[in-house]
Amino acid sequence: MVTKRKSHEAGHRRKFLVVIDDTSECDRAVIYAARRAASTGGALTMLMVIEPGQFQHWLGVEEIMKAEAREAAEEVLARFDERVRAVAQISPESVIRDGMVAEQISDLINEDEDIAILVLAAATGSGDGPGPLVSSIANHANGAFHIPVTIVPGDLSDEDIEALA
Repeated sequence: MVTKRKSHEAGHRRKFLVVIDDTSECDRAVIYAARRAASTGGALTMLMVIEPGQFQHWLGVEEIMKAEAREAAEEVLARFDERVRAVAQISPESVIRDGMVAEQISDLINEDEDIAILVLAAATGSGDGPGPLVSSIANHANGAFHIPVTIVPGDLSDEDIEALA
């Protein structure tokens, strides 16, 4: 199902979606997306996905682990929120979802008609390939994301990003 983008209609703004994870290059995607959003009058949505655990514990233990994962996700998003406000003077939207990353990205894109661009960052190591998130998205995408995907080189400096965004 293709959801019509409404980012250019009255009452809507183009949103840049960036996925937050624990990779070193994630910061580059966030800063690029934040600067692009600020320079184009758009908005930034930061998505963090809590993937299903590989634990087979009693329900009480599983619930505690989920709560701890959500709390950790909120802390990470709060740090990126501060960083975005400092470098781009915009207030990002934060979303936390449970599930598989590629599916949650696709679902959010389909649900939010203002999301117009997905921003990811490539890994910086020479033998690392594009990185786990980019690889996962590339394998899942096959036309599933009906918006452009921007891949930011993970080794760009803040100054490089400023010049590009």
